[in-house]
Order: sequence, then C-alpha cells, then structure tokens
Amino acid sequence: MTIDKGVLQGQGMTSLRTRQRLIERLTEKGIADVRILEAMRDSPRHLFLDEALSTRAYEELALPIGYQQTISQPYIVARMTECLISDERLSDKPLNNTLEIGTGCGYQTYLLSLFSKKVTTIERIEPLQEKAKKTLKGLKVNNVNFKVDDGNNLDQKKYDAILSAAAPLQIPQNLKERLNIGGKLILPVGDSRQQILTLVKRVSKDKYIEEKLEEVLFVPLLKGVVS
Repeated sequence: MTIDKGVLQGQGMTSLRTRQRLIERLTEKGIADVRILEAMRDSPRHLFLDEALSTRAYEELALPIGYQQTISQPYIVARMTECLISDERLSDKPLNNTLEIGTGCGYQTYLLSLFSKKVTTIERIEPLQEKAKKTLKGLKVNNVNFKVDDGNNLDQKKYDAILSAAAPLQIPQNLKERLNIGGKLILPVGDSRQQILTLVKRVSKDKYIEEKLEEVLFVPLLKGVVS
C-alpha cells in the first residue's frame, strides 16, 4: 500500500499534528491495524469535502456532501476497512476484487483502492459519483471502476470484499452470493431508528457466518438512479 505524497502537496493538507490527533482518537476507539492507521493519517480527507467544510475534515465527524448524503466519520471508515482486510495482515494489497455500494464522495473508495488490486464502486446519484471520480483522478487513483446503479443489477462476478455504505432492512442474498469463499461483506442493517454494523463471511458454497459489531447510522439503501 502506497500513497503518492506528490499529489498531496500544495493542496491544503492540514498539519501532521492535526492528523495525528485523529489517529490517536482512532487508536483509543480500538482501531489497531497499522496499515489502516497510516492510511487514515496520510489520506487527504479534506479533498473529498466542499471547501467550506475542509477545515473540519480531520475531526471525528460525519459531514454533509450534498444530495442528503454524508461522508462517514473516520472511525466507521477505518472500522469497516479493517474488518475486510484483517485476515491478510502481512500484505499491503490484501484484497483482489472489492465491491463498494455507495461511492458517495469517494473517500471510502480511496481507502479501499489502497488495499485492493481492483475496486468496483456503484452509486445511484450520478452527479455525486462524477464528483468523486474527478477527485480520485486528481489523486492518480487508477484501479477503480465506476458504475451508476442502485445495487440491484449486479452481474455474476465474485468479490473478495463487499462494503455497503447504505443500510438495507436485511442482508441482501444477492450480495452474499457475490462473495468468493472466504470473502467478507460488511454493511449496516436496519431501519432509520436502529442499525447494526454487520460482518458476513462466506465459509463454503452454502454457509455464511454473521457477526453483529455495533450500532451505526447510515442512509437507507434505496432503489432507483438519480441523474
């Protein structure tokens, strides 16, 4: 895993001290994987936000990104990513193919791209994805494939990891079936009142292990595309 420091220079990257404070908070909350902590420290979260909010980019906050969507708080991004890569602790690129549902502003996409050989990211709000695509291009990310979709039209391709940044009422069977054996799916499950971050691991053709992690709050998984 490498971050091209050259593309970050001169773009308003906040002080190392500010970003280091964020890493200290993540560590206090239980994030232990050094690869995740270093990626979070070095990733330019401010570039994924409107300029008016960029000064708050390294606070432990979810922030609005337009279209009634938010960028998740850093802890949740770190927690979900850590869960997906935890079985391959010695590899910089532990995942081959990763699927993300809900590109949003592209920040989680960026983190996934650091740990995956290839990422497919889908977003139902086309202007939001176009903005994310432009940001990621500026960061010289070249291993992400973008699709405008609501997640209901997946092909038969299998993935090592699937991350959903939107909450269905229950775990979709079609997502479980898209996992390779040994693959993991992480997503919030529930309604607007209560959601549980849930990790699913496929251990054989017909067997899955589910683990409920903690309460979270995400936007709902909706049908339809907004252009």
